Amino acid sequence: MKKNIILAAAIGLLSVIDWSCTDLKEEVLDESLSGQGLAEAVSGSIAPAYGQLSWTWRHTNYYGLQLIPSDEAILPYRGGTDWFDGGKFMDAHRHTITPGNSLVRDSWNEVSKNISRALSAIEVLTPLAAEGNIEAEGALYEMKALRAYLNMLMLDSWGLVFKKENSSELSEVIRGQDAIDYIEAELLSVVDKINTDKGPGRLTQNAVLGFLARLSLNSAIYRDPYGTPNFSAEDMNKVVSYTDRIINSGKHSFSPEYFDLFNDENNSNPEIIFAADQRGVLSNEESRWTYWSIAGSFWGRPEYPSSDGTDGPAITPDFYQTWASAYGNEDPATADARFFKQNQMIPDEIADLTGLSPLNDAENYYCIAAQDFEMNRGILRGVIWGPRKGSDGAFLTCEGGYRIYPVTQIKGNGPDKNVGYVNHTLQVDFTNEGRLHAAGYRVGKYQFSHTSPNANNFSSVDLVFMRLAEIYLMRAEAKLRLGDNAGALADVNAVRASRTARPQQTPPALSGIDLDLLFRERGFELYWEGFRRGDQIRFGKYENSWTEKTSNSVTNRLFPIPQSAIDGASNIEGYLVQNQGY
Repeated sequence: MKKNIILAAAIGLLSVIDWSCTDLKEEVLDESLSGQGLAEAVSGSIAPAYGQLSWTWRHTNYYGLQLIPSDEAILPYRGGTDWFDGGKFMDAHRHTITPGNSLVRDSWNEVSKNISRALSAIEVLTPLAAEGNIEAEGALYEMKALRAYLNMLMLDSWGLVFKKENSSELSEVIRGQDAIDYIEAELLSVVDKINTDKGPGRLTQNAVLGFLARLSLNSAIYRDPYGTPNFSAEDMNKVVSYTDRIINSGKHSFSPEYFDLFNDENNSNPEIIFAADQRGVLSNEESRWTYWSIAGSFWGRPEYPSSDGTDGPAITPDFYQTWASAYGNEDPATADARFFKQNQMIPDEIADLTGLSPLNDAENYYCIAAQDFEMNRGILRGVIWGPRKGSDGAFLTCEGGYRIYPVTQIKGNGPDKNVGYVNHTLQVDFTNEGRLHAAGYRVGKYQFSHTSPNANNFSSVDLVFMRLAEIYLMRAEAKLRLGDNAGALADVNAVRASRTARPQQTPPALSGIDLDLLFRERGFELYWEGFRRGDQIRFGKYENSWTEKTSNSVTNRLFPIPQSAIDGASNIEGYLVQNQGY
């Protein structure tokens, strides 16, 4: 029976997926999920749907599609050799994206596949629930909530939703208010029935309430993607009501250490409401949110000689400036615990690199046990330190551990290759100088997992999709749009004051709040978590100019429907209509 149910997850997929460019290989999944002996039929149906999430949110799928078009990240053609990938990332950042862009296509395909897997699970679970199987009934509510969440991703990025109740039927494509009503009805149908305590790898009541809050907060955009949004009192009051329920439930609390939210042990962090469980649920867990940005010359784990970064995206100088402007003469690294955490304590006697290079610094290292080594976290600037390999390809060791050196620039074709250090600079762009491998400040928000041998896989760090700070910030925004400035300020300051593990870096309370400050605060708290593009649209900033992006067309608020999907549905007249401007 188990084999039949697993295979059911691979059938009945949406007719508009571009199968010619999609890997059809099914991963073998650990179907126990919670490890508590769930019935085979239940676990076998929901595992493929939950398991797909980390692939949907992979760096070269939906995560990249949210990150790179915003003002917080840029991915150049590194050194003229790396990350060109047909120009898909540069076009996404410049807002010159086309229906043939493979980043758009792959993101569309993975979200569509995830919706189909949720539907397959619903079809298996519905008759079991009707027979009185309590576990099946509970899982059915989760899958309906998951399908609604995934359709909300579709609505947010492409302005449409696929409505489908049977895998043998053709999906109905709906937009605007009809799409909002459908998603809202799906979530409301389960919110008071779904479990309250299975998370964070499973959907719970508070996660559904969070989805409802997000939907209401963005409804003005979803109704009219290209117009000036009308944030109605009705929508904003819904946001307040849903977030009140989450906050007042008492089930979640702030994490005193900000970066604990993104560590190996984050599965049990009480701030997290919904995440992709990475503790062995899949056979091949993702770690790419960690390694994508960090230097290709840096290895995150001295135990593993393949744990290098990729020299992927950096933060834009524009996004960095929001931090610099907020704190003036004070370095944001010392002013705000969310900006940076110093894990590497470089001894004073070797910290000064004046006159040194990789050619004459053989004794300029400190020694540390492998399990104690950690990369610095947050926004990474300047010279970085890490393990170094010898001529035999093995990491250099010392008594009791590994030698930690300033990292040698060994990737790329810049003038400092093999003779200089990785030195991350503020300026990063598409010029020859701005696209060098070390160019741009990097983001190490997620811990380099101690279980990840090759930077890509076998990570124990859950991918965080919803947490308490976002709930407070949604409530603050709704209150502010309703005219309750005092309530909004209290919520924003509650988030700022919560990061108390390093008191000297706890950001001070704000004395006032407006929409621009709230937008800035969302950037500080939620950076590189997939929110920035939507925030820019909602706050009216997506048509602005920033590094290497000058387009001001409102049609860029939605992505093009992949041409492959339109071609695949061409036998049904009018089924898929391309979004405006493409």
